[in-house]
Amino acid sequence: MARAIMLQGTGSDVGKTVLVAGLCRLASNRGLRVKPFKPQNMSNNAAVSDDGGEIGRAQWLQAMAARVPSSVHMNPVLLKPQTDNGSQIVVQGHVHGYARARDYQRLKPELLGRVVESFGLVGADADLVIVEGAGSPAEINLRAGDIANMGFARAANVPVVLVGDIDRGGVIASLAGTHLILPPEDRAMVSGYIINKFRGDVSLFDDGIAAVGAHTGWPCYGVVPWLKHASRLPAEDSVTLERLAKGEERALKVVVPVTPRIANFDDFDALAAEPSVELVFIRSGERIPRDAGLIVLAGSKATISDLLALRAEGWDEEIRAHAGRGGRVIGICGGYQMLGRAIRDPHGIEGDIRHVDGLGLLDVETTMEPEKRLANSRARSLAYDVMLEGYEIHLGQTRGSDHARPYVEIEGRGDGAMSPDGRIAGTYLHRLFDSDGFREKLLESFGVEGGGQDYRKSVDDALDGVAMELEAHLDRAWLDDILAAT
Repeated sequence: MARAIMLQGTGSDVGKTVLVAGLCRLASNRGLRVKPFKPQNMSNNAAVSDDGGEIGRAQWLQAMAARVPSSVHMNPVLLKPQTDNGSQIVVQGHVHGYARARDYQRLKPELLGRVVESFGLVGADADLVIVEGAGSPAEINLRAGDIANMGFARAANVPVVLVGDIDRGGVIASLAGTHLILPPEDRAMVSGYIINKFRGDVSLFDDGIAAVGAHTGWPCYGVVPWLKHASRLPAEDSVTLERLAKGEERALKVVVPVTPRIANFDDFDALAAEPSVELVFIRSGERIPRDAGLIVLAGSKATISDLLALRAEGWDEEIRAHAGRGGRVIGICGGYQMLGRAIRDPHGIEGDIRHVDGLGLLDVETTMEPEKRLANSRARSLAYDVMLEGYEIHLGQTRGSDHARPYVEIEGRGDGAMSPDGRIAGTYLHRLFDSDGFREKLLESFGVEGGGQDYRKSVDDALDGVAMELEAHLDRAWLDDILAAT
């Protein structure tokens, strides 16, 4: 069985995902066969793994960092929030059911066996497995039946490194407080800690390290600064999305309305990286700018409720007004469904609402169906005749007269739809904008020059950059120990 370490956080969004990705790339650069693992993830940013199931997008990225094929076993439990207090549960890549938060707490002990099974499969042919926790082990109210943090660490006997985010303040208290409230058996699993997101002169935290050591006895494995290369990596979840700032004004303004259950918003990362593109996420209470060149409707984990939320904001009328002025609109997955005349849910898959009128910008209608389509797909843009690579992950079938003008061709079959003038379009293909050729042609159609960059290579280069930064700032003896050749 492979050696393993587990990074747990003193809270959510402390930077564990990027640290795991960077350590995976660093281990790979040192010649180890390394794999990522996250027992439980909660995110509507999902991907289709190389073995054909559904996993968190972060674990897909970490597999890329490790230079290994992605697998459903790298993220055996994926929770996809569908309402304020309930989630779709994906187990080992496939839908297991839906549960409200309280019901899920009762379900977790059953899932521990599946999690440990997946961990064994991931580590079977690896030298090292780097595990990412979820939330914080200090949430002792959730400790019974835990599968995400110490419950998993103890079941699999994996040593834990705590990660504290100094940028949010109170990092000494968060580390000392975690030590204080952990039960002795859980506390014994912690071998040390990492301070993340430090700004300024690291020596100014020497007294902080001494204070943490005095209260916990834990060694510090490094003080990591803000990683300059991390900004070029996809954001994991809506916690990060809420803090994305509006960019500086550029040649083309692309607007994305943020609905409550927005999913797979990393579809827009490649656009955001274009020097000529100003990507603007519009949030509740904000208006869609009249100078938008392109509006893109993102995927959704709850398309009907998100469409109703979009309408409640008045964005539906603003999108129609934009289209009426000759503006362009693209819908991806759930966003594509919203562009049609209607969405029907005869089986109540998304809830009690069985029918809702769409935006009426495409002459198509969608019927939700129980079976989810999951596929990594090679495709071709019919609008620009360039090759595409992406994935499909959706419920529902969409049909109508505009479907006779598909937007893309996926392995020989038409997908999506276009309006007769081509200004309104939709597709089920995620990662559409990752294609350098497609982005270049799209920007040219707005009279804007594309950056000519290889987006996927830029992400790969960023992973190397993060790995180099971690090697420079983490404790060398600790790194050499965990990355030692077997």
